[in-house]
Amino acid sequence: MENYKKERTVEQPCPCPFPDLPSDTPEVRVKDGSKIRNLMRFALSRMEEKTASADHSGPQEGSEVSVGSGEKLCRQIVFMGVGQSVAKAITCVEIMKRRVHGLHQQTKLIYRTVQEVWEPLEPEAGLDSLTVSRNVPSIWVLLSRDSLDKNQPGYQAPGSFDALWAQALKEEAATPKHGQRRKRGGTGSGRTEGAGRGKGPRKHVGRPGGPRKPLGHASGGQD
Repeated sequence: MENYKKERTVEQPCPCPFPDLPSDTPEVRVKDGSKIRNLMRFALSRMEEKTASADHSGPQEGSEVSVGSGEKLCRQIVFMGVGQSVAKAITCVEIMKRRVHGLHQQTKLIYRTVQEVWEPLEPEAGLDSLTVSRNVPSIWVLLSRDSLDKNQPGYQAPGSFDALWAQALKEEAATPKHGQRRKRGGTGSGRTEGAGRGKGPRKHVGRPGGPRKPLGHASGGQD
């Protein structure tokens, strides 16, 4: 592909895998360059009850509650991420469940078709355009205040993430920390004899203050 350049990317439309959702259910499309704080600000404004209590004495009965800004507090919300944004979408879902308790979760994993159009760098060389189709994994997560079908695969009951966090903390506490340094044998404070043995110049035993004889000459040799 060194003779081609990517001209454009076309994503095939992917319908929502959750049927029978209300028409006003917010859908948060998480992209690779999206900011989590911006996504959560929008999602919490549609789902968090504190937003409604700021301008009203209490939530009204029904599936939706009007808030002061003119928006409606919804009962369900959908998060969607494709490719590299899947991990960021999961992070938004976990933050949402921490802020809004009692949410039922339904997760769907599907593949989305993405077409890449490649054009030749030198059209006069006689090369044709190329269209490459790739199947990219995507995740769809439905969070609902109302009960969902427990028999559907991918269902997660409210509060189950607390048990997962508790189990992870228990395993982390039982695992020894890798940051602790081990004491090497014989290198502690009790090692006194021979600590510097083998290092530095060799000392010659002789009379104190006496001249040192040069090496390589006999004691009785002539100059």
